[in-house]
Amino acid sequence: MVNEIVISAIAVVLLFLISGLKIVKEYERGVIFRLGRLVGARGPGLFFVIPLLESMQVVDLRTVTYDVPSQEVVTRDNVTVRVNAVVYYRVMDPEKAVTEVFDYRFATAQIAQTTLRSVIGQADLDELLSEREKLNVKLQQIIDEATNPWGIKVSAVEIKDVELPKEMQRAMAMQAEAERERRAKIIRADGEFQAAMKLKEAAEILAQSRNALMLRILQTMNEISNAQNTTIVFPIPIEILEYFAREKEEKKE
Repeated sequence: MVNEIVISAIAVVLLFLISGLKIVKEYERGVIFRLGRLVGARGPGLFFVIPLLESMQVVDLRTVTYDVPSQEVVTRDNVTVRVNAVVYYRVMDPEKAVTEVFDYRFATAQIAQTTLRSVIGQADLDELLSEREKLNVKLQQIIDEATNPWGIKVSAVEIKDVELPKEMQRAMAMQAEAERERRAKIIRADGEFQAAMKLKEAAEILAQSRNALMLRILQTMNEISNAQNTTIVFPIPIEILEYFAREKEEKKE
């Protein structure tokens, strides 16, 4: 009878000791409370928690990827858009994550949603489309400052998609087309201006030398003769034209 009692007592003690053994993985920490008071964080590995006196809450230290649901926001220039984003964060201080906030995951998600609506509401549509990196940095800083007292570190925030109304998409397409036409006209006008300047320089050079002008005329005639056409060109020397011009002036005198 005594032996049975001893064996039972030993079995109870062994079960008591075994129930106090806890294993925490490499990417986890166990936050220990003794009679409701914070003792500290333990792990990774095997350690002992006093049953009935101590309790443990496991906190995951790996980076969490939170997909912010699509938010409907009115930008500063009164354009309604739908924006979604992704937030990357991790627990740096497991003790604060357990004691400073009821549910750090839910709290971080709510902060991310409200911050996204606030920041996008203060930005123009052009800024949202062309300066997304700047908005990402601003979102990361604001969310990180809000979650820092909870032992949370926000490493990055990325705006994934911006959905515009159909009417705004058509308006932006028309604006882009008009901008392309404007650039094409400017380029064409600039090309004509450069061509005119080159022709002016060529004319000034030819005007300085009659022989150069005659060579240019002969070259043009050669190009015409090489083409398959029936055009016949008779060159007239400039000296003949000058002779008739002098004769006409002498008669007037």
